[in-house]
Amino acid sequence: MNSQEFREFAKAAIDFVADYLDNIRDRQVLPSVEPGYLHNLLPEELPQDSEDWKTCMDDLNKFIMPGITHWQSPNFHAYYPTQTSFPSIVGEILSAGLGVVGFSWICSPACTELEVIMMNWLGKFINLPDCFLNSGQGNGGGVIQGSASESVLVAILTARETAVRRVKQIFPKMTESEIRAKLVGYSSDQSNSCVEKGGILGAVPLRLLPADENCILQGETLKKAIQEDISKGFIPCICIATMGTTGTCAFDNISSIGKVCHQYDIWLHIDAAYAGSFFCLPEYKYLTNGIEKADSINYNLHKMMLVNSDCSAMWLKNVHNVVESFNVDRIYLMHQYQQQNVAPDYRHYQIALGRRFKALKVWFTLRTYGAEKIRDKLRKHIQLAELFEKKLLTDPRFEVVFSAKFGLVIFRLKGPDERTDKLLKNLNESKNLYMVPATWNKKLVLRFVICGLDPEPKDIDYAFEEIQKQTDPIIASKKKPIEKRKEIEENDSCMLNLSTGKKRKLIEATNDLKLEVQ
Repeated sequence: MNSQEFREFAKAAIDFVADYLDNIRDRQVLPSVEPGYLHNLLPEELPQDSEDWKTCMDDLNKFIMPGITHWQSPNFHAYYPTQTSFPSIVGEILSAGLGVVGFSWICSPACTELEVIMMNWLGKFINLPDCFLNSGQGNGGGVIQGSASESVLVAILTARETAVRRVKQIFPKMTESEIRAKLVGYSSDQSNSCVEKGGILGAVPLRLLPADENCILQGETLKKAIQEDISKGFIPCICIATMGTTGTCAFDNISSIGKVCHQYDIWLHIDAAYAGSFFCLPEYKYLTNGIEKADSINYNLHKMMLVNSDCSAMWLKNVHNVVESFNVDRIYLMHQYQQQNVAPDYRHYQIALGRRFKALKVWFTLRTYGAEKIRDKLRKHIQLAELFEKKLLTDPRFEVVFSAKFGLVIFRLKGPDERTDKLLKNLNESKNLYMVPATWNKKLVLRFVICGLDPEPKDIDYAFEEIQKQTDPIIASKKKPIEKRKEIEENDSCMLNLSTGKKRKLIEATNDLKLEVQ
């Protein structure tokens, strides 16, 4: 493909994306395909001869689009948003076009330095303490990871190796393997699945501690677990607290947890993947109380900051801990500027060696929207969630389990879990809305998350009407046995006034009806 063909191909692709996003409301949010559908449509081997790009675009429409779940649809309410925006998409194109790999400063100075600047912009935007910033006094700094999962894993590995070095100084006769075998970490039973997975990958057993009735992990619970483990000879090394849990958007008690971690010299990481974006709003600044006690923190720009996936911001209070833990030098990786400590070599901050120019799409997005428009977008999600909650409260069949928290509302159908489960199945089978369940207090609940490129009140109206429509047959089917029982009771009361023959016939009919009800 030459540059002229590339121009035509790229313009066609951009038109396709623009049209797709403009008309996304016209599509069912869930696809109507079965597992393995694509294997029957595509050849088993790559083509021997080149194909025209127009054929590829045709096949995109024919084969790929029917199997797409539309995450940018305002009718997608299942998971926390994975957003995108036109400036971010352009940033991705330019990043791919430049094709740089920025694992060290010399590999592409602009790649590294723009990331440092963007992480400082973002840290200030969400009101992080200066100790986390590269520009602040101290050893703080930020890095763009791929996801919250990567950020959590990096935190676990860094905490593990930091603990090994600390214990080795106190007990020099212990081998590093012996120390690692005794390490243990903690998190809430409400934390994201990536936390438990990170413990597995990092070879650090993680105890998932019980949250309270409001799904909040308290410092006292953590302290009790730490004391139990120390008495058994274990070495606590990390606690992963959550600000905005996946299930209910609950906030762990960071202040009390931070005090406990400081008391026992334990690394505190905060996973704020979804909620972190909202810290930029002055009315929610109070939520960051205690955050200064953390050693590291992450939040996903691709959730609420209009930057497409993948893009997770992570800050560390002391970057030397991660560099010392991950540093593997080879002669081919060294360069003449690495000892100047002016700019980081980001290969030391992550699992992989190579890294893309992700800061470019962040730069474009932040500049073209600006701080105020981003805040407006966040407030709009909050308002739409509050609107949905108000609608739920007008229908006595629904129970709001947790009031709107940012863009999340937790609700259920009143009565047994079977009703809520049936509602969820009806909604997802209709493919007009997509939602997922959670559990609270041993009850099944539904998560309704505001998502989409540009959701509007009309989308909330549509969602609520669809939920009501799918609820009607569930409630109606539960009323039928009650109505039949009333009929039986009425028949029983009339028996006294009937002749023997008529009584016999009515008894037979009533018994049949009772069997049907049972």
